[in-house]
Amino acid sequence: MNQVLIYSIIALGSIGAISAIILYFVAQKFKVIEDPRIDEVADKLPGANCGGCGFAGCRNFAEAIVKAGNMDNLNCPVGGNAIIKEVAPILGIVAVVRDPQIAVVRCSGSRANAPQKVVYDSASTCVFAHGLFSGESGCPHGCLGLGDCVVSCKFDAIYIDETTGLPVVSNEKCVACGACVKACPRAIIEIRNKNKKDRRIFVSCINQEKGAVAKKNCEVACIGCGKCVKVCNFDAITLKNNLAYIDFTKCTLCRKCVEECPTNAINELNFPPRKPKTEKAESVSTEL
Repeated sequence: MNQVLIYSIIALGSIGAISAIILYFVAQKFKVIEDPRIDEVADKLPGANCGGCGFAGCRNFAEAIVKAGNMDNLNCPVGGNAIIKEVAPILGIVAVVRDPQIAVVRCSGSRANAPQKVVYDSASTCVFAHGLFSGESGCPHGCLGLGDCVVSCKFDAIYIDETTGLPVVSNEKCVACGACVKACPRAIIEIRNKNKKDRRIFVSCINQEKGAVAKKNCEVACIGCGKCVKVCNFDAITLKNNLAYIDFTKCTLCRKCVEECPTNAINELNFPPRKPKTEKAESVSTEL
């Protein structure tokens, strides 16, 4: 055999052996020992990888939980309280139950309330339309109705109502992952507490234009009159930039603001029907 070939084989073999030894010691020095609890936590998670927790996927979320050692500022919107109760024993902590939440569409600019002024005929995405014009109704803050929120939802929990042209959130399917919130270019969708019996009160408008202009484009727009603020006894309503906002952490669901709103911009969901005022008056006179 040619001596050059023999020396080449010996040289390459030696280099390979030395490289392997070096790599072995380097790997041992810099190896990361993963906490076995990460796998345990990951197994408890739903595996939806929706990103609602704020992390790239369930595995990353599990790593964050174990690293933090608690779930104070961490939450799995898909699994909810059930996941918290299963993960808590792994971390050796007490499970803290959280209020269930749901996505809420804060716009009532339906085709009836906000009539069409122009016809949009271009790319069927809200992001594109938002950068192009105010909207078919003329409201620069209203829902465009092109369904970016629908596409973003992995749980089939939101759809566009063909009659109103507005998104509708399913109480049964929504997990409050926040994907639709991120997808909406006009920040119309918000995550709020479900409250008892799924009852919610919120200002269904985000228009910050002055009252006359807002009302011109939408019959149920908030005109910033401040009547709701005055009638609220719990400091749950604030008025900023011509727009009222109800803090769901302070709201007691008394519904006084709903009756006070002159444009019906405040929505009340899942409440029993109100008794007509005439009936109340008659009952009082009968008792007297």
